Formats: sequence, C-alpha cells, structure tokens
Amino acid sequence: MFRTIPYSSFSSIYLVCGYTDMRLGIDSLAAIIETRFKIPLFIPGTMFLFCGRKLNRIKGLVWEGDGFLIFTKRVEDGRFSWPRNSSEARLLSEEQFDLFRNGYSIFTVFKPKTVILNLVTGFFLSF
Repeated sequence: MFRTIPYSSFSSIYLVCGYTDMRLGIDSLAAIIETRFKIPLFIPGTMFLFCGRKLNRIKGLVWEGDGFLIFTKRVEDGRFSWPRNSSEARLLSEEQFDLFRNGYSIFTVFKPKTVILNLVTGFFLSF
C-alpha cells in the first residue's frame, strides 16, 4: 500500500534524518518534530517518515485534520537507504518520494574518479 500512495495525497513529506527509537508512539514522534525541527505539525496531509537502527523498517506519522495516523512499513528483503545526520528533516520532492518508496537510494553521494591519460605509456590512471 505504501508504494501505491500518490505524492499528491500529501501536502508535504519530510524524511526525519538520523536514528529514531521505533518504540516511540504518536505523542513522542510529534514532540520530536515540534521541538527539534520546529516544523508545524497540524497541517493536514503532512507526512513525517522515521527510521531506527534497523534499516528494514520505517514509521510514518500523518496529521489528517482530525487526528494523527501512524503506520509502520517493514521490508522483508532489503533495507532503506537513510541519511544519518540527525540535525535535519528533509523535505522530499515528488521524484525523491517515488524513488524512495520503490527502494532506490535518493541520498547517495559519490565522488567521481579522476582519470588521467599518461601520454608516455598511453595508459589511463584513475584515483
């Protein structure tokens, strides 16, 4: 079901970076959003996603206008790619959300290799 929910169903989607204790409930997760990130909670359709140390499960918190909805998603094979910088909550674009929920890493940072052609030998050197 998580993979079929359209992005347009939400007003905004935040990915809460870092480790979150997955035993926490609605009130504790809401307190994290309000105190640490200062993001307004009571905007209908705003979804917050959390991840613990085990990368095979996430927890979602959504304000629906008349109350909170909380859900857990656990993948049986594989794991979520989750940024561990706990000082931020990242606002996801539609493209990032689609990639994320379908199992792709959206925060992979890589350094391209430097390739130099050795004119004497004709070989490429990479480092």
